[in-house]
Amino acid sequence: MHILLRAREIFFGASRKTRIISSVGLFLAIVTFGAVAVAPLGPDASNIPTQAVTQELALPDVSEQIAALEAQQMQEFVREEKVSSGDTIGSVLTRLGVSDAAAVAFIKSDRTASALLNLKAGRVMQAKVSSTGELQWLSMAVPDGKEDGTKDIVVTRNERGFVAADASVALERRVEMRFGTIRSSLFAATDAAQIPDPVTSKFVELFSTNVDFRSDLRRGDHFNIVYETYWQNGSYVRPGRILAAEFVNDGKSYEAVWFEPNGSKSGGYYSLDGKAQKKAFLKSPVAFTRISSGFSMRVHPVTGNWKQHKGIDMAAPSGTPIRAAGDGVVDSVGYKGGYGNMIVLKHWAQYSTAYGHMSRFASGLRKGQKVSQGDVIGYVGTTGMSTGPHLHYEFRVNNEQRNPLSIDMPNSQALAAAELAKFQKVAEDMQHRFALLDPESKYAKLASK
Repeated sequence: MHILLRAREIFFGASRKTRIISSVGLFLAIVTFGAVAVAPLGPDASNIPTQAVTQELALPDVSEQIAALEAQQMQEFVREEKVSSGDTIGSVLTRLGVSDAAAVAFIKSDRTASALLNLKAGRVMQAKVSSTGELQWLSMAVPDGKEDGTKDIVVTRNERGFVAADASVALERRVEMRFGTIRSSLFAATDAAQIPDPVTSKFVELFSTNVDFRSDLRRGDHFNIVYETYWQNGSYVRPGRILAAEFVNDGKSYEAVWFEPNGSKSGGYYSLDGKAQKKAFLKSPVAFTRISSGFSMRVHPVTGNWKQHKGIDMAAPSGTPIRAAGDGVVDSVGYKGGYGNMIVLKHWAQYSTAYGHMSRFASGLRKGQKVSQGDVIGYVGTTGMSTGPHLHYEFRVNNEQRNPLSIDMPNSQALAAAELAKFQKVAEDMQHRFALLDPESKYAKLASK
């Protein structure tokens, strides 16, 4: 205690300079003492026994990430590409994500699959492809040569490689409705309404007996058309039949509705009141180059007798098809004197037609068989009293020959009461469609009443 007090006295009693030096010395003494206290042990420290400690450390669970990666590598995609002009099978497969040399080689070598090489702009190709580009299946619809048919060429991978197959694919039928107004020409108006040219041509044919589309058109004339289209795999294939049409020309309306009566091999067009629009008889049952003898008095080229020629002789090459002038039933078929090979068809009411000098009859034709207008019933020849190949054609009313070139040909047979009732339902549906197309039309006004 006495020593500490003395030291304090000496310290505080010294000058400031002396106190600083003393403080530094005291600090060095403490550091030196501490250094001595923590100095490492001598060389005998290596003899101190040691013990190894082992501990297992938990690693993170990455099994889910690995499974997800494997699933991604095995993932498959279904893609679709439309064929463009100039495309090859390779360019289309590349766009589909296919990188599979074995698949390409199979398509080029297999007889069925090689149909896929015949690419046409607008067709659609579909494929199922793995994420690595391996092809699982490939398909594309191609025409099969039939009017309404296509075949879907399908290439499929199996455990042994690839197989190809084709199957008929039914076309999807859709009903289109279009409205248009004449500004310059009919085809300009139908193009603006996105109506296919074949439908426009049929429209002209429907109304050509009432309207001259070259000279009768007026600015502001308008039309409604309801028609079929056929699609395959979402792609447009072709137009179908006009189901109903109306053309308003210079304020006058002309309509046509397609209807198929029961028992009819083919339907026809009727006005909204059920009257058939087509003529009951063809102007000519054969494509002929000239009338070699008309319905008149003449000297018979074989007998030399002066007599009435009660028919029309139509010169045509031997073998030219002869078609039924109208719907009817075969009343007689066989060889008949100067007529040679002859067919008589009985039509509705009092009408009948006769066809002579045929080289042969249509295969299987027999008495009592029903025929439709335009059916081939035989072929031009020169049998009987004939000096050259031609068709002798007679048009008869109550079994009396009449001149088919001068008689006012009747329309087709009117619908029976039962058929008329069915037709009216069809006509009402089409009038409703017309009203939807043109809210200002008479049909829309009738529907609002």
